[in-house]
Amino acid sequence: MQSFTVHTGVVATMDRANVDTDQIIPKQFLKRIERTGFGQFLFYDWRFQEDGETSNPEFELNQDAVKDASILVARKNFGSGSSREHAVWALEDYGFRSVIAPSFADIFYNNCFKNGVLPITLPEADIDTLFANSAEQGTYQLTVDLENQVVKDGSGWERPFDVDPSRREKLLQGLDDIGQTLKSEEKISAYEAARTW
Repeated sequence: MQSFTVHTGVVATMDRANVDTDQIIPKQFLKRIERTGFGQFLFYDWRFQEDGETSNPEFELNQDAVKDASILVARKNFGSGSSREHAVWALEDYGFRSVIAPSFADIFYNNCFKNGVLPITLPEADIDTLFANSAEQGTYQLTVDLENQVVKDGSGWERPFDVDPSRREKLLQGLDDIGQTLKSEEKISAYEAARTW
Protein backbone atom coordinates (compact mmCIF):
# COMPACT_ATOMS: atom_id res chain seq x y z
CA MET A 1 0.00 0.00 0.00
CA GLN A 2 1.27 3.48 -0.85
CA SER A 3 2.20 5.55 2.19
CA PHE A 4 0.51 8.86 2.91
CA THR A 5 2.48 11.64 4.59
CA VAL A 6 1.85 15.02 2.92
CA HIS A 7 -0.10 15.36 -0.30
CA THR A 8 -0.84 18.47 -2.34
CA GLY A 9 -3.35 18.12 -5.13
CA VAL A 10 -6.16 19.61 -7.18
CA VAL A 11 -9.59 19.52 -5.57
CA ALA A 12 -12.71 18.13 -7.23
CA THR A 13 -15.99 18.98 -5.52
CA MET A 14 -19.09 16.80 -5.59
CA ASP A 15 -22.11 18.70 -4.34
CA ARG A 16 -24.12 15.59 -3.55
CA ALA A 17 -25.04 13.99 -0.23
CA ASN A 18 -25.41 10.24 0.34
CA VAL A 19 -23.21 9.21 -2.60
CA ASP A 20 -23.42 5.44 -2.41
CA THR A 21 -20.99 2.74 -3.42
CA ASP A 22 -23.14 1.67 -6.37
CA GLN A 23 -22.65 5.12 -7.87
CA ILE A 24 -18.95 5.13 -7.02
CA ILE A 25 -18.45 1.79 -8.80
CA PRO A 26 -21.55 0.21 -10.37
CA LYS A 27 -22.13 -3.50 -9.77
CA GLN A 28 -21.51 -4.60 -13.38
CA PHE A 29 -17.82 -3.73 -12.98
CA LEU A 30 -17.18 -5.89 -9.92
CA LYS A 31 -16.13 -8.97 -11.92
CA ARG A 32 -12.44 -8.09 -12.02
CA ILE A 33 -10.19 -10.23 -9.83
CA GLU A 34 -7.44 -7.61 -9.43
CA ARG A 35 -7.55 -4.47 -7.30
CA THR A 36 -6.46 -2.35 -10.25
CA GLY A 37 -8.31 -1.09 -13.30
CA PHE A 38 -11.44 0.12 -11.51
CA GLY A 39 -10.69 3.83 -11.96
CA GLN A 40 -11.98 3.87 -15.53
CA PHE A 41 -15.42 2.92 -14.19
CA LEU A 42 -15.52 5.41 -11.30
CA PHE A 43 -18.90 7.20 -11.19
CA TYR A 44 -19.61 5.54 -14.51
CA ASP A 45 -23.34 6.33 -14.65
CA TRP A 46 -22.66 10.00 -13.94
CA ARG A 47 -19.43 10.46 -15.92
CA PHE A 48 -20.83 9.10 -19.19
CA GLN A 49 -23.96 9.55 -21.21
CA GLU A 50 -26.33 6.67 -21.99
CA ASP A 51 -24.04 5.23 -24.67
CA GLY A 52 -21.42 4.57 -21.97
CA GLU A 53 -18.68 6.24 -24.02
CA THR A 54 -19.50 9.93 -24.42
CA SER A 55 -18.49 12.08 -21.45
CA ASN A 56 -21.29 13.87 -19.65
CA PRO A 57 -20.24 17.55 -19.86
CA GLU A 58 -22.33 18.39 -16.80
CA PHE A 59 -20.60 15.96 -14.44
CA GLU A 60 -18.20 17.46 -11.90
CA LEU A 61 -15.18 15.27 -12.65
CA ASN A 62 -15.41 15.98 -16.39
CA GLN A 63 -14.61 19.68 -15.97
CA ASP A 64 -11.22 20.86 -17.27
CA ALA A 65 -10.35 22.60 -13.99
CA VAL A 66 -10.37 19.27 -12.10
CA LYS A 67 -8.82 17.07 -14.77
CA ASP A 68 -6.01 15.84 -12.54
CA ALA A 69 -7.82 16.06 -9.20
CA SER A 70 -6.50 13.91 -6.38
CA ILE A 71 -8.58 15.29 -3.50
CA LEU A 72 -12.36 14.86 -3.52
CA VAL A 73 -14.61 17.10 -1.42
CA ALA A 74 -18.17 15.85 -1.00
CA ARG A 75 -21.26 16.21 1.16
CA LYS A 76 -22.43 14.11 4.11
CA ASN A 77 -22.69 10.31 4.30
CA PHE A 78 -20.24 9.67 1.47
CA GLY A 79 -19.80 5.97 0.65
CA SER A 80 -23.15 4.73 1.91
CA GLY A 81 -24.76 1.58 0.57
CA SER A 82 -23.08 -1.79 0.15
CA SER A 83 -19.79 -2.76 1.77
CA ARG A 84 -17.90 -3.22 -1.52
CA GLU A 85 -14.22 -2.46 -1.06
CA HIS A 86 -14.10 -1.90 -4.82
CA ALA A 87 -15.44 1.63 -4.23
CA VAL A 88 -12.18 2.66 -2.58
CA TRP A 89 -10.17 0.73 -5.17
CA ALA A 90 -11.89 2.76 -7.90
CA LEU A 91 -11.23 6.09 -6.19
CA GLU A 92 -7.58 5.20 -5.58
CA ASP A 93 -7.08 3.84 -9.10
CA TYR A 94 -8.60 7.01 -10.57
CA GLY A 95 -6.03 9.05 -8.64
CA PHE A 96 -7.74 10.22 -5.47
CA ARG A 97 -5.55 10.17 -2.36
CA SER A 98 -8.02 11.80 0.03
CA VAL A 99 -11.77 12.33 0.40
CA ILE A 100 -13.04 15.17 2.60
CA ALA A 101 -16.67 15.23 3.77
CA PRO A 102 -18.80 16.05 6.84
CA SER A 103 -19.45 12.33 7.40
CA PHE A 104 -18.83 8.92 5.87
CA ALA A 105 -20.54 5.55 5.92
CA ASP A 106 -18.68 3.42 8.47
CA ILE A 107 -17.62 0.53 6.23
CA PHE A 108 -16.45 2.82 3.45
CA TYR A 109 -14.51 4.90 5.98
CA ASN A 110 -12.74 1.80 7.31
CA ASN A 111 -12.01 0.54 3.79
CA CYS A 112 -10.28 3.83 2.92
CA PHE A 113 -7.63 3.30 5.58
CA LYS A 114 -7.04 -0.26 4.42
CA ASN A 115 -6.32 0.93 0.89
CA GLY A 116 -4.21 4.06 1.27
CA VAL A 117 -6.95 6.67 0.84
CA LEU A 118 -7.25 9.20 3.67
CA PRO A 119 -10.87 10.08 4.62
CA ILE A 120 -11.09 13.39 6.48
CA THR A 121 -14.15 14.55 8.38
CA LEU A 122 -14.64 18.31 8.65
CA PRO A 123 -17.64 20.36 9.85
CA GLU A 124 -20.20 21.30 7.20
CA ALA A 125 -19.23 24.97 7.48
CA ASP A 126 -15.67 24.10 6.43
CA ILE A 127 -16.95 21.95 3.58
CA ASP A 128 -19.07 24.91 2.43
CA THR A 129 -15.92 27.06 2.45
CA LEU A 130 -14.05 24.51 0.34
CA PHE A 131 -16.90 24.45 -2.18
CA ALA A 132 -16.91 28.25 -2.34
CA ASN A 133 -13.13 28.49 -2.69
CA SER A 134 -13.10 25.88 -5.43
CA ALA A 135 -15.91 27.61 -7.35
CA GLU A 136 -14.12 30.95 -7.08
CA GLN A 137 -10.67 29.75 -8.09
CA GLY A 138 -11.52 27.12 -10.69
CA THR A 139 -8.42 25.01 -10.22
CA TYR A 140 -8.12 24.87 -6.45
CA GLN A 141 -5.42 23.04 -4.53
CA LEU A 142 -5.21 21.73 -0.99
CA THR A 143 -2.37 20.27 1.02
CA VAL A 144 -3.31 17.37 3.25
CA ASP A 145 -0.67 16.89 5.93
CA LEU A 146 -1.23 13.64 7.79
CA GLU A 147 1.93 14.04 9.85
CA ASN A 148 0.60 17.26 11.42
CA GLN A 149 -3.09 16.43 10.88
CA VAL A 150 -3.95 19.63 9.06
CA VAL A 151 -5.56 20.62 5.74
CA LYS A 152 -4.57 23.95 4.18
CA ASP A 153 -4.87 25.77 0.88
CA GLY A 154 -1.82 28.06 0.83
CA SER A 155 -3.99 31.18 0.97
CA GLY A 156 -4.56 31.30 4.70
CA TRP A 157 -7.32 28.70 5.09
CA GLU A 158 -6.24 25.91 7.41
CA ARG A 159 -8.06 23.32 9.52
CA PRO A 160 -6.93 20.52 11.83
CA PHE A 161 -8.50 17.08 11.55
CA ASP A 162 -8.69 14.06 13.83
CA VAL A 163 -7.59 10.56 12.92
CA ASP A 164 -7.18 7.42 14.99
CA PRO A 165 -3.48 7.17 15.99
CA SER A 166 -3.05 3.54 14.88
CA ARG A 167 -4.66 4.23 11.50
CA ARG A 168 -2.53 7.34 11.09
CA GLU A 169 0.62 5.34 11.79
CA LYS A 170 -0.31 2.62 9.28
CA LEU A 171 -0.96 5.20 6.54
CA LEU A 172 2.28 7.04 7.28
CA GLN A 173 4.15 3.76 6.90
CA GLY A 174 2.08 2.48 3.97
CA LEU A 175 0.94 -0.62 5.84
CA ASP A 176 -2.36 -2.41 5.43
CA ASP A 177 -3.40 -5.11 7.93
CA ILE A 178 -1.27 -7.76 6.22
CA GLY A 179 1.72 -5.44 6.03
CA GLN A 180 1.34 -4.66 9.72
CA THR A 181 1.34 -8.38 10.51
CA LEU A 182 4.40 -9.00 8.33
CA LYS A 183 6.38 -6.51 10.41
CA SER A 184 6.39 -9.27 13.03
CA GLU A 185 7.33 -12.01 10.58
CA GLU A 186 10.52 -12.95 12.44
CA LYS A 187 8.66 -13.30 15.75
CA ILE A 188 5.90 -15.31 14.09
CA SER A 189 8.44 -17.63 12.47
CA ALA A 190 10.32 -18.05 15.77
CA TYR A 191 7.08 -18.89 17.56
CA GLU A 192 6.12 -21.43 14.89
CA ALA A 193 9.59 -23.02 14.98
CA ALA A 194 9.54 -23.34 18.78
CA ARG A 195 6.01 -24.67 19.00
CA THR A 196 5.65 -28.41 19.57
CA TRP A 197 2.79 -30.04 17.72
